Amino acid sequence: MVIKKIKALICTFLNHLYKTQDSFLVDVDGVVHVGANSGQERYLYHYHKLDVVWVEAIPQVFAQLKSNITGLKNQIAVQALALNEDGKEYEFHISSNEGQSSSVLNLKGHKSIWPKIDYVQSICLKSSTLVTLFKREKLDPAKYQALILDTQGTELLVLQGGLPLLSNFRYIKIEVADFEAYQDCCQLSGVSAFMNNQGYQEISRRSFASLASVGSCFEIVYKRNG
Repeated sequence: MVIKKIKALICTFLNHLYKTQDSFLVDVDGVVHVGANSGQERYLYHYHKLDVVWVEAIPQVFAQLKSNITGLKNQIAVQALALNEDGKEYEFHISSNEGQSSSVLNLKGHKSIWPKIDYVQSICLKSSTLVTLFKREKLDPAKYQALILDTQGTELLVLQGGLPLLSNFRYIKIEVADFEAYQDCCQLSGVSAFMNNQGYQEISRRSFASLASVGSCFEIVYKRNG
């Protein structure tokens, strides 16, 4: 009983904390979250009673994710490196901040804003598109109206690999920088142009890190027109 009350308090706090940027969650029944890490938003999604598919690439972090969502109804985890091609091998760099800044790309401007974060290990992973992932896991696209991307510079590649699915998503939330945070990463201008071409418009924006001489990192929510 005490644990349930604590979880309820956490859910209420998270809902208040994210109510502006994540207000779209009240308008959906399901979420696909790519770049899950250990599932930090799991109680927020649980609070909204959402069907959730978590996608995480790092085996060790994936194991922690699975443990963290145990007992949370309608939340499942899939281990995959989501990109724009199937079966391509990548050197995946694991970061020192519990894997949160891990990427297939090398760090660049990221080091200026977070100088203490570095890569501590690299592993070989094979990529998969969202389309293949949905088929492999027998997921029904109609159940998920929101897509959330936090893949450290490869968000545009993930979108390109999921093109046939995009029309199912009413909302897409993306973390993206307006500078080269990772070498050859996607940037805000390119992501926004892509989203506009796919029939989405920006409805909210939050800057969560900024350095005048470098640029800013944003969390942006796009909504499909019509």
